[in-house]
Amino acid sequence: MINLGSPDSTSIKDVKKYLDEFLMDGRVIEYNYFLRWLLVKGIILNTRPKKSAKAYKKIWWNEGSPLIVLSKKLFNKVEKGVNIPVSLAMRYGSISIYKGLKRLVDKGVSEVIVLPLYPHYAMSSYETVVEKVNEEINAHFPKLKQTIIPPFYDEKQYIDVMCNSISENLKGIEYDHILFSYHGIPESHIKISDFTKSHCLKVESCCSVNSEVHKKCYRHQVFKTTELIVKKLKIPEEKYSNAFQSRLPLQPWLKPYTDSELERLPKEGKKKLVVITPAFVTDCLETLEEIAMEGKEEFLDAGGESFHYIPCLNDRDQWSEVICNWVKRRL
Repeated sequence: MINLGSPDSTSIKDVKKYLDEFLMDGRVIEYNYFLRWLLVKGIILNTRPKKSAKAYKKIWWNEGSPLIVLSKKLFNKVEKGVNIPVSLAMRYGSISIYKGLKRLVDKGVSEVIVLPLYPHYAMSSYETVVEKVNEEINAHFPKLKQTIIPPFYDEKQYIDVMCNSISENLKGIEYDHILFSYHGIPESHIKISDFTKSHCLKVESCCSVNSEVHKKCYRHQVFKTTELIVKKLKIPEEKYSNAFQSRLPLQPWLKPYTDSELERLPKEGKKKLVVITPAFVTDCLETLEEIAMEGKEEFLDAGGESFHYIPCLNDRDQWSEVICNWVKRRL
């Protein structure tokens, strides 16, 4: 089981170390190494760690990073639910993929089932996990066989558990609008992942036109997740929309931007808002601080009256059961 990762603490030193590994990944910032080095080490790491450390302090638990704590709780439930060794790893940080694989190999494992904890395919999330797994296996465990669980954005059991979570959290809640806020990625990443080089963001309504590239198209996949959820929950078209959060400057990212939508919706009379973040299965900085804290403040300052954030799946029993079912199916 592989999740994103987290700094070891909220100290500026640990946050800087984490951001260095994360942002120097060529699948996160796709510039050539020299330009990426100049941007990350010459600019970003001189300013952002202090700001990010302050943000992490706002959401940090006594037990540690929420993402790590919740991932471990989910891991414990999955471990009890399957009759094979299970290991938890992070793409970035001290709980490395190498350590996760070694833990399994040391237990005598000869074939591993890899679950990237990302519902959707993106080069900066799912793809970089798969490539890092391949890199570590080739370098250190060449005899280890692997099976990769594909993105599960439209998988029935995932949609069912999402809908159950949403329904439970909406009980007793009055709302005018539901905003599906997905993690943003640069438009360039969509084009890079398009192996035809002629479909994504080039064909009108490209996400709705059937194509093989949808297997690796983040934009298509997040729209599909929303479509399946609202269909199952029978949410009227006028009561929901999609947006993308967590963008960086210097290049266009997927639109509309979440922060812009949080300012626009109250002006259109959508005063009571519910926000869901289906790109994340575990609550983290981007959900707890960026949405549940900063996003709420932005919405209320723009004239909103109520803001309700629906938590991620985290360590829900039904979610751990779904993962166990996926594993057993592949055995």
